[in-house]
Amino acid sequence: MSDAQHDHESLIRTPKQLVIAVAGFFLVIVLGIILLVTFVTSAPTTGAGTDGKSADAIAARIRPVAAEGFTLRDANTPRVLLAGSAVYAATCATCHDSGMAGSPKIGDNGVWAARLAQGYDTLLKHAIEGIRAMPAKGGNPDLDDLEVARAVVFMTNKSGASFKEPTAPAPAAAAAPVAGGAAAAGAAVAAPAPVPIAAAVATTQPMASAPVAGPVVAGADSGKKAYDTACIACHGAGIAGAPKFGDKAAWSARLGQGATVMYDHAIKGFQGKAGFMPPKGGSTLPDADIKAAVDYMVAAVR
Repeated sequence: MSDAQHDHESLIRTPKQLVIAVAGFFLVIVLGIILLVTFVTSAPTTGAGTDGKSADAIAARIRPVAAEGFTLRDANTPRVLLAGSAVYAATCATCHDSGMAGSPKIGDNGVWAARLAQGYDTLLKHAIEGIRAMPAKGGNPDLDDLEVARAVVFMTNKSGASFKEPTAPAPAAAAAPVAGGAAAAGAAVAAPAPVPIAAAVATTQPMASAPVAGPVVAGADSGKKAYDTACIACHGAGIAGAPKFGDKAAWSARLGQGATVMYDHAIKGFQGKAGFMPPKGGSTLPDADIKAAVDYMVAAVR
């Protein structure tokens, strides 16, 4: 056999050699992939939360509240009353922006004309006490009368009026009379005469046998309180399609819906052919109080 023929012969002559060659080829590829992945991920990596015990993370957790931009206010300091625009946006806009439930839409001078003719005092009285489908103070009993007045002026002045912005009254002087102070000081200095032990026992003994009043159950009348706060404006007279309090015929269809549906309508609001009700009666009461008010009204027609 010539040298040229030896040069063209394959190095793999047996099946065993073929298997070894294929295995070696794949081994080289696998090792190459491993080396490539190791090179790419050679930078140190950390999982979420691994820096939780670092000095910076601990300092951030114990940083004073004031450092976060919060303003701490003493509960005994006088309350800062909101401007009319802020009260309107938070309480009145729900109905007066869209004219919902027959409320006069802000900026509609034609609709407001008849109401403005009643005068500022009448408009303010209606806003504070409620009228027709509007609950007292727009359903927010936490508002101060001055805040309601500011909202009325803000709304009406954008609807054709020119009322003057109400101002807060000057704080009253808290100086106590000198004579009264002297009398109180004299009373404090004068010490009562000592009471004999026997007399003290005789005086206090009957009180020990006096009956002790039972504990007051918190929230026992929360349903009535919530009704008086948020629901009475409509349900007391049956206006705006609201079933009147104590009217079994008007409540019969609602009772058939079940408590879950009635709770849902009371909390989220309802608008349909049967009538209209804003969420939570236009109030900011918690859900638990609204449910208690529903239970209170239902109990009156059972």
